[in-house]
Amino acid sequence: MKQIIPEKSSEKVAKFLKKNSLHKRDFAEMIGVTLSYVYNLIDETVPFSTRGTTIERIATVMDISPEEFSEYRIPQEPILIDEAVETLKDYIKENKLSVVSFLKAFPRKKRIDIVDILRGALPVPIDYKELKLIGKTLNMPEDEVYMMWENRVKQVLESAGMNIYSNSALINSMFECARKYLENSK
Repeated sequence: MKQIIPEKSSEKVAKFLKKNSLHKRDFAEMIGVTLSYVYNLIDETVPFSTRGTTIERIATVMDISPEEFSEYRIPQEPILIDEAVETLKDYIKENKLSVVSFLKAFPRKKRIDIVDILRGALPVPIDYKELKLIGKTLNMPEDEVYMMWENRVKQVLESAGMNIYSNSALINSMFECARKYLENSK
């Protein structure tokens, strides 16, 4: 019986970079580490990260589960699943995009934020223009982008202590003004 030898995490990353023709510099920017760290990681001159955030970012860019890395320890706190993030992931698949090609549609400095959104560490942006850019990249209908933004604004208002139900007239008026503004700015 042949013994199965598990692939080292560093080898898995190296194969991914080669297969996707992804430069180590781009990969480093996407996961929020230095270029020298990526080189050392692949050359195995430093141990593979055990930091959950780094492994989750690597897994997100590679479009795999972080559990595929033996160094990953499942966090003890519950992970909240955001409907908006799941919608973005669905659109990535619907558009037959790899996570890497989706990330390359954004400026370099913005890519790590997009990675953190996709892994659930950051919420979708509250900035409408930013969210609209993400939606445009994914060919999302404008009304769906708007509803995603409206839901996000409601989340922010609620987390700041506003009871959006007892203030529904104010909230509805505010969003009606936002819709009119967006229609007039087309």
